Amino acid sequence: MKEALYWKKLADNTVQCVLCPHFCVIEDGKRGKCRVRENRKGILYSLVYGKPNSVAIDPVEKKPQNHFYPGTLAFSIGTAGCNLKCHFCQNYELSQSNPEDMPSYEMPPEKVVEEAIENSCRSIAYTYSEPTIFLEYVLDTAKIARKKGVKNIFVTNGFINPEPLKELCRYIDAAHVDLKGFTEEVYSKTCGARLAPVLETLKILKKEKVWFEVINLIVPGMNDSMKQVKEMCGWLKKNIGSDCVLHFSRFFPCYLMSNLPATPVETLDKARETALKAGLHYVYVGNVGEEENTSCHKCKKLLIRRRSYNILENHIKQGKCPYCKARIPGRF
Repeated sequence: MKEALYWKKLADNTVQCVLCPHFCVIEDGKRGKCRVRENRKGILYSLVYGKPNSVAIDPVEKKPQNHFYPGTLAFSIGTAGCNLKCHFCQNYELSQSNPEDMPSYEMPPEKVVEEAIENSCRSIAYTYSEPTIFLEYVLDTAKIARKKGVKNIFVTNGFINPEPLKELCRYIDAAHVDLKGFTEEVYSKTCGARLAPVLETLKILKKEKVWFEVINLIVPGMNDSMKQVKEMCGWLKKNIGSDCVLHFSRFFPCYLMSNLPATPVETLDKARETALKAGLHYVYVGNVGEEENTSCHKCKKLLIRRRSYNILENHIKQGKCPYCKARIPGRF
């Protein structure tokens, strides 16, 4: 347990968390919406510092990060809890649980970095649930990792306030932002959150020059209209730029939306076509068991061939296409 960052005292031992846009007002003995930040006698504590509930070594492509040191490994950690309540969450067993309800690992920041180095991981990924809720743990780990030459990846829903995000940007090397949809209705009805703060997060990441990729899980009947996809891609093109890497991911029935069918592959293909027509250069379709190759946006030559998170070919040289010398966005 560690005293939390980003909170303020109110009257009668009540506190307010200012880490994310929920701005939870928390009475003594109670927790915020995320389940892992608790008020104890007027002091807000993180209950998950150094206690990840999920630890694994993943290909960086599984985050997914297709333009961040392709073919390398990411030491991945996550805790219970989340500041969103997505009805379609595909990792709900972890994200919608209290930390005490699941087994955890004793893994302080120094241990995380040691394990990453010992297992030849190029990066540490803060993932599986929502790393915003264990920000103190992320920051302390990322600072040590940076000194040791290990990269840091923040895999997030983007629902975080600007001040803690800007502090975080000083220590992370990459982010992956889950854009749930492109209407406030999607966020309010199915996530218990708002779209606007997530869009602000994307703008801040760009301004702070943190490499990031965006993912959009397409759920039938929720956010699968091409009108919504077109609006989202138009916003990304205008505010982030043509080099914004976008992933469309396939939904499978789960959690509170187990009655829905899986997303048709044809819908994902149409979304990709829509994104390319909107002017985005690098658009991927994931979670369908097919290749997710990277081709140069300028000369169209194959640069990276992938299959099931494995790199079969990689022709990028010093961040450029070897055929036409175009710069390929990302970190290589």
